[in-house]
Amino acid sequence: MKKRLIYPVIITEYQDDGHYFVVTSPNIKGMVTQGDSIADAAYWAEDAIATMIQDMPHYPKPQDPREWKLETGQQVVYISVDMTKWLRQNRKTIRKTITVPKYLSDLARENDINVSKVATEALKEKLGV
Repeated sequence: MKKRLIYPVIITEYQDDGHYFVVTSPNIKGMVTQGDSIADAAYWAEDAIATMIQDMPHYPKPQDPREWKLETGQQVVYISVDMTKWLRQNRKTIRKTITVPKYLSDLARENDINVSKVATEALKEKLGV
């Protein structure tokens, strides 16, 4: 089943240190990206949204942007995110050989613990992703 989401975002035009556009979303706390044009910013917004929500058990419900207070130079743009496609393209796994003490390997096997999953979770936590 395909999972296509549509989120409104705020694109703000800046001309202070060059000309660029910054994308934020009151809907997805902490999501920020930018581009050299509105189209470029919208392109990167799709990736930023998908990155922020990929591990959420339930995707945030889109807010009604009519309630947002926009400032000069801001506009609302709707971003379509195809999570099925994005996850397929960005969730590829690779084989890594790791070394762990034998007793830990034995305990993991005895307790049905997936060492690859534990290593992935530990890396995500350590890297803050």
